[in-house]
Order: sequence, then structure tokens, then C-alpha cells
Amino acid sequence: MAEEVVLLDFWPSPFGMRSRIALAEKGIKYEYKEEDLRNKSALLLQMNPVHKKIPVLIHNGKPVCESLIQVQYIDEVWHDKAPLLPSDPYQKATARFWADYIDKKIYDLGSRVWKTKGEEQATAKKEFIESLKLIERELGDKPYFGGESLGYVDVAFIPFYSWFYAYEKCGNFSIEAECPKLIAWAKRCMQKESVAKSLPDQQKVYDFILQMKKRFGIE
Repeated sequence: MAEEVVLLDFWPSPFGMRSRIALAEKGIKYEYKEEDLRNKSALLLQMNPVHKKIPVLIHNGKPVCESLIQVQYIDEVWHDKAPLLPSDPYQKATARFWADYIDKKIYDLGSRVWKTKGEEQATAKKEFIESLKLIERELGDKPYFGGESLGYVDVAFIPFYSWFYAYEKCGNFSIEAECPKLIAWAKRCMQKESVAKSLPDQQKVYDFILQMKKRFGIE
């Protein structure tokens, strides 16, 4: 029986980008369905009745929710190509720890950078840079977080690179000046077709953020 894979997503979502990259790494063909988050589809509400959020991966009619869980699922189901999680239990636990850290810190801190002004923004920017430096320290001199090839932590983090330009423009700072190794890593990831084709243009994301700022009245 042919595999039926569908991804319910929203183009600027860094969380959806994770699943797009993982599927591309595995060479899995899937149907992409763009969601209007202000008018969610019946399919989205049916497939993710708990959180009612994207992304939702639907594999042969069964939904898998939450992006990091999706990446793990994709890695386990299509395990014969491009492994993302290491086989060693300790290395696997470490990878999950850093992906969880990225999940809990980067989106929220980045959002505070573009949603706030003045002292509040300065505090958010400081915390954001501190988090990036911690992640950069974990990368060290390795080509990728997992070593020599793109892995789970890379897939968890690289989507935010598409938002970096927006964070910099809104916060008036340079991530490369603060974390040069992180930007070198991001550019290395972008050389991979699976990543480059899964991430939207940084200017397009910035334009989207400007629309959001206007909608929220925080210009």
C-alpha cells in the first residue's frame, strides 16, 4: 500500500519547517496543505482537537502533533535513510535536551524582541543573545550539532534562521556579530537542499512580521 503523508502547516512557522526538513532529508513525498490560522480548517480541528495548532503530520490517516515529536516519528518510521537522532542513548538524550531548550527559549524570546519596545525589548534582546551564545557553545567547532552530519538538533534549530533577519531589524542588532559560529553553521545548513527548500526567504518573513506588528498596533 502506498504511503499517504500530509502536512498541515503555515508557511512562516519555524515549527512546520522542522517537519518539512525531516521529510526532505528522508526523501518522503507528501501533500502540503497551507492553513489559514484565522480560519482553521475542519481537517486541522479534527486532526489536532487538543491544541488546534499546526503543524500536523498525517500518516496514512493518523495524526502526529507537535513538531519535535513529528521529527522523531519521521526518523523512526523512515529509519533506513539519513538518521537524525543518534543511536547512543546518552547522545540521544543530549540531543533531546537541546531541542527542548530551543523549543522553550528561542521562539518566545525572539517574539519578545519584535513585539516590544524600549527597556522591555532591551531585556528580551539580552536574554535572546544569551540563549544563542549557550547554543553556540554547545555547537563548539563541530560542523553540525550532532557531529559530521545534519541531525535532530540542527533540524530543531535551523528554521529560526529564517527569522533572524526580522529579529535583527526589529531589535537593531547583529546576530553574526554576537554569534559568528552560529551563523557559519546556519549557512552550512542552508547549503543542503533539504534545508534551503524548506525555509522561506528572510525578507518575506520580515514582511510578515511587519504585517503582524501593524495588526497588533506595535509599530
